[in-house]
Amino acid sequence: MAEVDIQSVYLVAKDMAKLEDFYASALGMPVQFRDENKWTQFRLQRSAFALSSAEEAAQGAVGAVPVFQVAGEAQTEVRQNILSAGGQLLAQRDMGTHGVVATYKDPEENIFQVFSKSPAH
Repeated sequence: MAEVDIQSVYLVAKDMAKLEDFYASALGMPVQFRDENKWTQFRLQRSAFALSSAEEAAQGAVGAVPVFQVAGEAQTEVRQNILSAGGQLLAQRDMGTHGVVATYKDPEENIFQVFSKSPAH
């Protein structure tokens, strides 16, 4: 069987500039490239996260839940950045030795999560 990996994950944006500003501010992700108001791709370490216009997205595309990973000690700082940028904290789950995952909404009501491993892992 072929190896499978994630090339990228994208959300369909209603207001590209607004969501681009939100994700750049909230998570400090630099923009890798932009195609006018059709597509904005952010540079990550091992994959890509992007925002797509409705015209660039797969027909009928709805929902995705991107899960971003940060170092355990960065979880509090990232939470503050997200809230300051206009995001909303919905829940946080401590999974013991596995880590912590926090669930948020962005300004367009998209759900995303931020995961951090426990320090011992």
